[in-house]
Amino acid sequence: MSEQKKVLVVGVGSIGERHLRCFQKTGRVGLSLCEVNPKLRDRISSHYGIDSAFDNLEAALADSPDAVVIATPAQLHISMAMQAAEAGSHVLIEKPLSISTEGVQELIDKIAEKGLVGAVAYVLHCYPALIQARDAIRSGRFGDPVEIVVDCGQNFPTYRPAYREIYYNNHATGGGAVQDAMTHMLNAGEWLVGPIDRLVADFDHKVLEGVEVEDTVHIITRQGNVMGCYTLNQYQHKNQSDIKIVCTEGVVVIDMIDNCWRWVKEIEEPWHVEKCEPAERDDHFIAQANIFLDMVEGKTSNWNPIEDGLQTLRCNLAILKSVEENCWQTIER
Repeated sequence: MSEQKKVLVVGVGSIGERHLRCFQKTGRVGLSLCEVNPKLRDRISSHYGIDSAFDNLEAALADSPDAVVIATPAQLHISMAMQAAEAGSHVLIEKPLSISTEGVQELIDKIAEKGLVGAVAYVLHCYPALIQARDAIRSGRFGDPVEIVVDCGQNFPTYRPAYREIYYNNHATGGGAVQDAMTHMLNAGEWLVGPIDRLVADFDHKVLEGVEVEDTVHIITRQGNVMGCYTLNQYQHKNQSDIKIVCTEGVVVIDMIDNCWRWVKEIEEPWHVEKCEPAERDDHFIAQANIFLDMVEGKTSNWNPIEDGLQTLRCNLAILKSVEENCWQTIER
């Protein structure tokens, strides 16, 4: 059995608490946390039995963690990850990678120089339905992908009632529907059918009370030979997250909510439904934690690397710029 790794979670708000809880559930780590809010720091450390709770990153890094999970607002991700890398710690960075590309290449270079692992927490890569469908598409079983259509919605007042008070209410902290949720779908779409080369977008604030950022997004993409369409809202009355990939020899539809995927290859045949094992939301984050720890231990590699997170970040920024300038944007790589 491998020796337990020391993992530091920086920022223990909603997603940081989930990371801490799910790393703890792997049974493979000794945990510490860093949180500037004293009430939150005390509550989380007490609830999860964390003995080492720090109020600043310098002191937390002086404890020599093997790995650091960055779960602070997005504008802090790169500087904090750089501090961790300079201290010799592997890094897992919550999405989006940042709110600009500034400093990202320097972080990538530092991680390579130190021989460390760096990854971005796009957790959809751990959803079995998406994994199975991707493997089937990549095998050539359905021919070549030519179209991807993504259609998503969720009721924020029900599922994330604190949206007004957290990072979500400001683009500068990684907020708005583009950087908060659409970034997951863009990253998944690129993982399925290849990187986005250019896009044009529209978004608006339609329903959510108490914020001014966009809650509705429509995007058209070109991804090599694949045409794409991505839509998302954050107020509809039923969770939905569907990804359809039309190929030259069949159609695949991934249902992220029901954790299944279906396919057809003949025009008149019924849908073939491939059901995955039922899973709670934490299960995907536990799987993500285990994969990251496997990378740290040298058992696997190249899972959600920072380079891929940078590509998705460029797409996020291109969407914002497309709406500002009302025109197509090319993704520079």
